[in-house]
Amino acid sequence: MNKGRCNVIDTYPDFLAYWADSSFKRVDEQVTLWQTSYLKKYPELLRKQVENCKEANVNWRENAKKTLQLVPQRLPLMHEARDNILQICKSTYLKATERLGVDFNVTFVVYVGIGCAAGWATKYNKQPSVLLGLENIAEEKWHRKNRLQGLMCHEIGHLTHMKWREEWETFEKAEESPLFQLYSEGFAQRCEHVILGKETWHMKSGKEWLQWCEQHKGWLASEFLRRLERHASVKDFFGSWFSIQGKKQTGYFLGHAFIRKLEKTNDLREIALFSSKKVNKMCSEYVKSISKKTTR
Repeated sequence: MNKGRCNVIDTYPDFLAYWADSSFKRVDEQVTLWQTSYLKKYPELLRKQVENCKEANVNWRENAKKTLQLVPQRLPLMHEARDNILQICKSTYLKATERLGVDFNVTFVVYVGIGCAAGWATKYNKQPSVLLGLENIAEEKWHRKNRLQGLMCHEIGHLTHMKWREEWETFEKAEESPLFQLYSEGFAQRCEHVILGKETWHMKSGKEWLQWCEQHKGWLASEFLRRLERHASVKDFFGSWFSIQGKKQTGYFLGHAFIRKLEKTNDLREIALFSSKKVNKMCSEYVKSISKKTTR
């Protein structure tokens, strides 16, 4: 197997230079300078965030205002997170090559954004990349090495999924389907565990999170199914801004359970290559099956 390389683009020094000049300005000016000063060197990074907000029907400037107003209190954790990322990114990538068979270059991009994501698997400068948003990492308190390593492995899992499917341009579009998103996030979470050799659950909020999810798995499936049937949003299952019953990111748990079910008869690469039609059918059947077990 031909191994790739791990690259790092660290924009944090540029952010600190921008912040030194703008921290005492009005927030409107801070937003403008974030765009025209800090990210002037990284136009693709700016474009991706603006487009992400647009797709989510969010005004990016308003989002930026909310995020930048919180920078002063988040700076210590952002500092720590950035230092830890630089220390562990290469060793984390090497584990992915050894345990998951990753054989392509991965670029880690360290930046301060406007709240789009703590981790984002995508292409940057035409290369498979993990974008690491320090502002969201600090918000979630994922600044320590164990959480960061889990987050990075999760995103590498997404990149591996895209690579195996050869769907760099269409994969994120496919995730607009709630069932495909459940499958995708479950797959990435399983990759995190495979790379690290244990069930790490980097997104868990509190010691009771996993136990709660296990005890409420059937209910979570019922609620997911109910929303599907009503064509309602399932965003409460994903992302750091939303929650169900006060529990964030339960969709990762539910999706992981689906992948583990599939692994009883398929290996991980076979699961990665299922067609979107097959994924939607099998995922729907799985959610219905475990929902019935606890609701009848």
